[in-house]
Amino acid sequence: MGARFEGRVRVDHSLDWLTIALLPGLGPRTARELAARASLGDVLRRPKHHRDLLPEGALSRLQTGEARRAAEMEMRRAEALGVCIVAVDAPEYPPLLREIYDPPAVLWVLGRLSGPEAGPPLAIVGTRGASPQGRALARGMARDLAAAGATIVSGLARGIDAAAHEGALEAGGRTLAVLGSGVDRVYPPENGALAARIGAHGAVISELPLGTAPFASNFPKRNRIIAGLCQAVVVVEAPKRSGALVTARLALDEGRDVFAVPGHPAAPGSAGTNALIRDGAVLVRGAGDVAEGIGACLEGAPEAEPADEVLRALERDVPRSLDEIQQRSGRPTAELLSRLTALEMADRVRRLPGTLFVRS
Repeated sequence: MGARFEGRVRVDHSLDWLTIALLPGLGPRTARELAARASLGDVLRRPKHHRDLLPEGALSRLQTGEARRAAEMEMRRAEALGVCIVAVDAPEYPPLLREIYDPPAVLWVLGRLSGPEAGPPLAIVGTRGASPQGRALARGMARDLAAAGATIVSGLARGIDAAAHEGALEAGGRTLAVLGSGVDRVYPPENGALAARIGAHGAVISELPLGTAPFASNFPKRNRIIAGLCQAVVVVEAPKRSGALVTARLALDEGRDVFAVPGHPAAPGSAGTNALIRDGAVLVRGAGDVAEGIGACLEGAPEAEPADEVLRALERDVPRSLDEIQQRSGRPTAELLSRLTALEMADRVRRLPGTLFVRS
């Protein structure tokens, strides 16, 4: 473990954060408050001075030394499994995740969080009960985006998540899987081989201690990490009640872009994505739309689909009339008006007086 953290000082610092993170009844926000108030060393040496932030059980474990012993044991177990424990203020901690309201105090990481080849992190998520078409779309989109340099993030669940990871791996790209269990307790079990491949070409990540079972209550917290890691979230298929929709809402709360793939109104797996688009998510149909939507330079990404010729016909600072947009895009008037309305609802186009339009 020392080699991973550049010497004993880094190991000890990670151990301090781990000690705090394992305290019962102490959430990530309180852990950050403690660290902001005093050095972690001071909190561990003089816990009574911080009892206003420490639950009784946590205070007792610190005073008896039980908390430190538990952290040392966890560190040894992680080292034996080749798992890194990365503190929130470590250089390798994902910078976008550090910006969210309640970033995990530590992450358990099997693999590498970053590297020179790591591109913009994009989440692709969706329902476990995905259709064959949805899985194929997620896989192809992830493959194209990963081939263009993006890092694909998902939750290793059945359905859309697994397809996204597989697509990224097919392209020889990077992918990160965030678990709602310990990194040594892969769920679902049938994705164990996939998790091993992800660890070799990216990382398997959790904020939960080793051995933690995949309890249902863990997954909403897992979803905030998926959203927090990424510049944008793409939802491929999702029914009305779906963890993917939770991820999308959390991404919106953190100011991240949210994209959704539309589906047939009668298809249950499209109810959630269609609702996201109705409420302002950007409609996408492939990797090209996503690349254009995030404004990223993804070399080799496919071109956006033809309807986005409307968006390309607009500029941020030059208002254009309907006639000008039609000439530049080549789209029929009825289709053009429909597309402009959809882009305006998604806050990607602004309508000005005199029926002029600019990109938002």
